[in-house]
Amino acid sequence: MKILGNNLPGKLLTLAAATSLLAACSNEPTATHEAAPAKKAEAGETVASKAIAMLEPTQGNNVKGKVVLTERSDGVHMQICATGLTPGKHGLHVHAKGDCSAADGSSAGGHYNPNDAPHGAPSASAHHVGDLGNVTADANGNVSEKIVSKTMQLTGVVSVVGKAFIIHGDADDLSSQPSGAAGPRVACGVIGVPQ
Repeated sequence: MKILGNNLPGKLLTLAAATSLLAACSNEPTATHEAAPAKKAEAGETVASKAIAMLEPTQGNNVKGKVVLTERSDGVHMQICATGLTPGKHGLHVHAKGDCSAADGSSAGGHYNPNDAPHGAPSASAHHVGDLGNVTADANGNVSEKIVSKTMQLTGVVSVVGKAFIIHGDADDLSSQPSGAAGPRVACGVIGVPQ
């Protein structure tokens, strides 16, 4: 990160805030990008109780971060940490393909939707499994939020392990079909199992 200009103390403060934000998530293990099961699985299933996605910027963006997922009895708990966003709301989704190779993130496909539901808010009775609503970046472009999904799984045939997290450039309106009009994909990370 380059620090330029006359406001060096302000930029150093921003750099320190971004560093501490990512450090808050740094106690978690790193992941492989293979959906290797943590315990024996039935044919066609992925089994894990913890997963992680390292978010990398798409072309022309500076967003980086991490999503740590832990499956518990009440759902999948996610800790989302990211830097480099514009202040405000940004759509957060799990996409169907664990592929972030395209410069614009399009290789991750559409929202993960194994139940063929319409797009919607995560609190709606019908929504994609990958619909997680919005995260809010602060004035410095940083996000540190916790989300719990009652429809997402890290186990079974509809596991999100091996899929991709996408942060979008705009807010998800939680209703437009098929994807909430959340704008361009600014970061992508494949969900893997920690080793």
